[in-house]
Amino acid sequence: MNTFTFSDFLFHPAEWLRRIGPGLGLSAAVAVVAVALSEHPWFAAHGLGALTLAIVLGLLIGNTIYPRMASVATPGVALGKQQLLRAGIVLYGLRLTFQDIASVGWSGVVMDALVLCSTFGLACLVGQRVLGMDRRTTLLVGAGSSICGAAAVLATAPVAKARAQDVSVAIATVVVFGTVATFLYPALFQWNASHGWLQADAQNYGLYVGATVHEVAQVVAAGAAVSPQAADTAVIAKMVRVMMLAPFLLLLSWWLARDEAAQGGSTSSAGKVTIPWFALGFVVMAGIHSLGILPASLVKLGVQLDNLLLAIAMAALGLTTHVHAVRAAGVKPLLLAALLFAWLLGAGLLLAHWLG
Repeated sequence: MNTFTFSDFLFHPAEWLRRIGPGLGLSAAVAVVAVALSEHPWFAAHGLGALTLAIVLGLLIGNTIYPRMASVATPGVALGKQQLLRAGIVLYGLRLTFQDIASVGWSGVVMDALVLCSTFGLACLVGQRVLGMDRRTTLLVGAGSSICGAAAVLATAPVAKARAQDVSVAIATVVVFGTVATFLYPALFQWNASHGWLQADAQNYGLYVGATVHEVAQVVAAGAAVSPQAADTAVIAKMVRVMMLAPFLLLLSWWLARDEAAQGGSTSSAGKVTIPWFALGFVVMAGIHSLGILPASLVKLGVQLDNLLLAIAMAALGLTTHVHAVRAAGVKPLLLAALLFAWLLGAGLLLAHWLG
């Protein structure tokens, strides 16, 4: 058994620690090294923060020695990539207040909605009609690219009645292109700053990143590579986008049931809607911070813990992004994911410049 529940931790703590220890220890070790390297002047001068370095080190280890230890490390790595990531996002609310959230304004909400609808619509059009892909994989790749990466893929899978292999293919594609975005977006910002192609500041860049980059952790890394202000704006814009997951799934369930009914099927098999609790936790934490009732020392400790949790999550993400998974995805899902990535990169930039 590779996953453990809260009751396992309460009633069998020794066994729980024995199973998650190797993988979580490896992810934490990579994160600690990344944090230490990020404090070196050379890495700091080149915008290579702890989160970026954590995923780089994770990728290197994940495609070399990790496969030989995956059998014992998987439970702990999965814990870092899933639960600790979500806990890190909740704690990220300690950096923000509702006044910060209001700074994104209606333009941020409108941009998120436009990005989601246009990207998912493009995925359905190109995936099925142009590339001839099956609907399950098309829906999963489209959801992962348009909302929040692997989390959206997993949430959409029961609604789309997807198979395990469909989920694996979709996650492989969105993780790969989301990882590329982690490095490409900061580079584009620096190139633009050097050449003055478009007028863009940290706020505008953060809106762009939050509305278009796949995974929440990748958004944090891409934003933090430019400035803390860019990271804050990026996470706010991203969390607004993540919060759109629930209404998206409701509409998708309705659309699929309607389509099934039109073909003579049953409308009683709509998928179960998954609410992103970590997004709600992020809002609650930001609300508590907005009240000013927490001591400054406690907020500082929470932010430091958050940095470590997110670094562990990025390391775990890198450890589980393997070259063979990309090959297994096949050409068509990769082509679709690449097209959606190009759309997010180009159309998102124009929207950010226009709405920003």
